[in-house]
Amino acid sequence: MVSGTKIESGAGPIRYGMVGGGQGAFIGAVHRIAARMDGDFQLVAGALSSSPERARVSAAELGLDPERSYGSYLEMAKAEAKRADGIEAVAIVTPNNVHFPAAKAFLETGIHVICDKPLTATLAEARKLEALVEKTGKVFVLTHNYTGYPMVRQAREMVARGQLGDIRLVQAEYPQDWLTEDLAATGQKQASWRADPKQSGAGGALGDIGTHAYNLARFVSGLELDTLSADIDAFVPGRLLDDNAHVLLRFKAKGKEHPAKGMIWASQVAPGHENGLRLRVYGSKGGLEWVQADPNYLWYTPFGQPKQLLTRGGVGSLPAAGRVTRVPSGHPEGYLEGFANIYQEAARAIRAARRKGGKPGKDVVFPTVQDGVEGLAFIEACVRSAKKNGAWTKL
Repeated sequence: MVSGTKIESGAGPIRYGMVGGGQGAFIGAVHRIAARMDGDFQLVAGALSSSPERARVSAAELGLDPERSYGSYLEMAKAEAKRADGIEAVAIVTPNNVHFPAAKAFLETGIHVICDKPLTATLAEARKLEALVEKTGKVFVLTHNYTGYPMVRQAREMVARGQLGDIRLVQAEYPQDWLTEDLAATGQKQASWRADPKQSGAGGALGDIGTHAYNLARFVSGLELDTLSADIDAFVPGRLLDDNAHVLLRFKAKGKEHPAKGMIWASQVAPGHENGLRLRVYGSKGGLEWVQADPNYLWYTPFGQPKQLLTRGGVGSLPAAGRVTRVPSGHPEGYLEGFANIYQEAARAIRAARRKGGKPGKDVVFPTVQDGVEGLAFIEACVRSAKKNGAWTKL
């Protein structure tokens, strides 16, 4: 691509395309809502399905120009790179095995990438993608969307300011129940590809929700993982990938006598749980607890004092939370707004890149390709550990 042929100046909406996310795809619709919530993005092109007919019908439903509905992501990358009004960014919302080749195709044609997690199907692919992002200099955003919640940003800033003291314990859990039975056997699309190692990679629940729990623990605590011990299971007979994982964590000491420890539980066979993401962080001076089902609140307990309930936009709200808070406290913000905050941060980075490689401000925070590599290293270390009966394993 000759970048000079593209319309990249100005502060107008960012033209973007989508790979995957056609009819019946839950996460594609979520990405589109998040992208348009602040008027930062305009969907103008798509390769919305691996089925050309479904892609065509899906594009028509979304009002896309038929000429910009493509039969494959390769066709889309090449065609859009040649257009003066071509896309500046692409959202990749496909099964995991498509993330790497699709992202590679768009990066190599000079297009920024917003990709669903996990980053790729394998750690080897993740590292290749990391090198390509570095080489091209393009913006790469990984949609670990829970990092977009204001009270998660609040917790992160409180830890960084030392309000919890030295971090000692981090616990993250993400239980669901939707795969308690063999849903893939019914032909349900989401269950089918997530249970297929060829499409998902080495992780089932680990890749789908375990990476979210792990990323959230790292994002808030600021800790780096050293070793882990994993016990993973596929409880449903015949299931090829894990549906439950218990993982013990040992973080890097960084000169401390006692390095922080942690635990992660990810399950898709826990009846009574829908999307039960929860994070607890404990330090020498206090503790925090955040629950995704009630995301506008953060419990803070200074050691030896009563619990304090911090509210989104309320008294005690710190700048990191305030800058991603959309409405006054008492008006609930949730999943879609948190997701939109990631797209808003992506827009700031892409607009900065419009200014001949400019960088966004230091307060612009979003999950990167490096976070994706870390997630794949986590998955593969868990699998290696489990095969050795939970042996402590380095990333």
